[in-house]
Amino acid sequence: MSYIDAVEAAADNYKLLSHEGNIRVIEMSLPAGVIDNEHSHHSETVYFIQGGHVRIHLPDGESMEADIPDGHVMHHGPWTHRVENIGQTDIKAIIFEVMP
Repeated sequence: MSYIDAVEAAADNYKLLSHEGNIRVIEMSLPAGVIDNEHSHHSETVYFIQGGHVRIHLPDGESMEADIPDGHVMHHGPWTHRVENIGQTDIKAIIFEVMP
């Protein structure tokens, strides 16, 4: 599957803050009850300013749920997905993405 830029595919939820060299810094904002558009990340580190309850939808139709606490840091390799906020609070995070 090819790379789908989150900033372009889900501009309502992902805002590019900085792109220096091969590092991008992206602000994620996902209101309660919202599902974003399918998008990809290269290797990423995510800092959740405000966590919540999410359902992650993968391209193969599989999904998983997670409770993400405020202040949680997640590391993940390249992947494509959609994020659904199934909680009662807005989710806010900063994504540090390593571009190839």
